[in-house]
Amino acid sequence: MQGRLTGGLAALAVFAAVGGAVVAWLPSDAKRPPTATAPSGTGSSTATAPSGSPVTDSPASSGTPAPPRTGEPPGRNKSSPSTTPLPESGPGTFVTAPGHSGKVGRGTPLRYRVEVEKGIAISPADVAAQVERTLADPRGWTADGHSAFQRVSSGPTDFRVRLATPGTVDAICAEGGLDTGGKVNCSVHDDVMVNLRRWVLATEFYTDDVVGYRSLIINHEVGHFLGHGHVTCPGEGRPAPAMMQQIKGLHGCVPNVWPYDRDGRLITGPTAP
Repeated sequence: MQGRLTGGLAALAVFAAVGGAVVAWLPSDAKRPPTATAPSGTGSSTATAPSGSPVTDSPASSGTPAPPRTGEPPGRNKSSPSTTPLPESGPGTFVTAPGHSGKVGRGTPLRYRVEVEKGIAISPADVAAQVERTLADPRGWTADGHSAFQRVSSGPTDFRVRLATPGTVDAICAEGGLDTGGKVNCSVHDDVMVNLRRWVLATEFYTDDVVGYRSLIINHEVGHFLGHGHVTCPGEGRPAPAMMQQIKGLHGCVPNVWPYDRDGRLITGPTAP
């Protein structure tokens, strides 16, 4: 969630296989209690639309193969959800992915750190690699012409991407008045909190492409951090915007994980109510 906005709701997911409880698909974004105050600077459906040339009404070209929707380079095998039981809670402490990335995009880079909760049997380096690939993709947020990113493992950061157990996500998100219900993700203050369930299980629309869903969640959540709010499906058969809450249904759109198309046009739709 720039302007730089530092709170909000979204969904995010990336890689894995670990050890607690496999769950059914449930709605996506964290729900605020009726009396809760949104975290300062939260991205919402009323956020100012970013500059660029929106794509709201162009159906996918007939006869042309759709671009890969995954965060992996073309030709890599898609992955399916893990059937390994998932832990429900953890210690609430994190391991930082080592190393750093080069800068991607134009302008002053947003520095971010990738962390994985201790006790989760997922390599922080693997998570970091997924995040890096997604943010560096030409169909990602750098296509706006002014966003830039750089992963670090020490020093000051603008935001953190943190993969955690449902219990830890709930506890941290609750600090911002957000109810994640053990099922979904949130962005609170400078933390992008990724629920392990979504990371591993994706949703019913991406059971054949879990890696792609991970890129969608990264793009969606970082989009909130940049100031983008939720939008809806622009029309039957058109690409679902990355800022659409796709976990709640595609509503006639086709799966898509990228904010921009290959021609550098923003894929968007009507503002969500």
